[in-house]
Amino acid sequence: MTRTVLGVIGGSGVYDIPGLENPRWKSVKSPWGAPSDALLFGTFRGTDLVFLPRHGRGHVQTPGSINYRANIDVLKRVGVTDLVSVSACGSLKEELPPGTFVIADQFIDRTFAREKSFFGPGMVAHVSMAHPVDREIANALSIACAEEGITYARGGTYLCIEGPQFSSLAESNLYRSWGCSVIGMTAMPEAKLAREAELPYGIVAMVTDYDCWHPDHDHVTVDAVVKVMHANAEHARKLIMNVAQKLGPEHKPSPHIEHVLDTAVMTAREKRDSRLVRKLDAIAPRLLPKKVVKAKATKKVAPKAKRRK
Repeated sequence: MTRTVLGVIGGSGVYDIPGLENPRWKSVKSPWGAPSDALLFGTFRGTDLVFLPRHGRGHVQTPGSINYRANIDVLKRVGVTDLVSVSACGSLKEELPPGTFVIADQFIDRTFAREKSFFGPGMVAHVSMAHPVDREIANALSIACAEEGITYARGGTYLCIEGPQFSSLAESNLYRSWGCSVIGMTAMPEAKLAREAELPYGIVAMVTDYDCWHPDHDHVTVDAVVKVMHANAEHARKLIMNVAQKLGPEHKPSPHIEHVLDTAVMTAREKRDSRLVRKLDAIAPRLLPKKVVKAKATKKVAPKAKRRK
């Protein structure tokens, strides 16, 4: 049996999880650089949790300065088996008002200045992103929302922009014409990296406002967003605890995600960049070459001379 270790990445307004048993913050190093913050470890009714504030405590990281690779790496490094992302966002649909939790199942990536892969020259890999969200985690999120009395929508497309500026009216209308549900700045490349790390991933997009397409919200302000964000944050904490119970202490495998790298790596083994491969020790340990264990040479010790009596 593999124990569930629920990883949670908290977005704007969610910088801690009160109520964990044996809570402790611990810094974890990554070969990809510094993550957003230390990790908060704890348990809730028998299920292990690991929490990472995406922007850091005190909200010090911008969407573009977040080290997404290090964040995913440290979560995988400490044994996370299932990953839930919580993210503040704007609504692109009238029927998704502020306060709604959208359990998105698709993404459109409009970011352009971020490191988006653990792979590169010397270790080329292409993972499928056709279905970027794990169905079991999405199911658990939906049930938990219903039980907690949280207004939610199951399914939808999350449009991720580079930021940190909000979108223009023309952009907002364009994204609406694409059929997108919500707009945010942090789900990408996070979801892509989670897939490369073979981590089942689910996301809750917490609507804080209508994007500027809406005539009553054409000037989005931080004050307005923060007001709704605080209310959403309390719901998010309750949701996380509920989902932890839904997933339970025993991890349910997701073979199509947890073995995605089996058919993704293109580079011949003898051509792989050893430096890059070593950095994948947590992300994809089975891709590392097997270490040859050399037998230790046995020193020949001269027998001791017998003592004459």
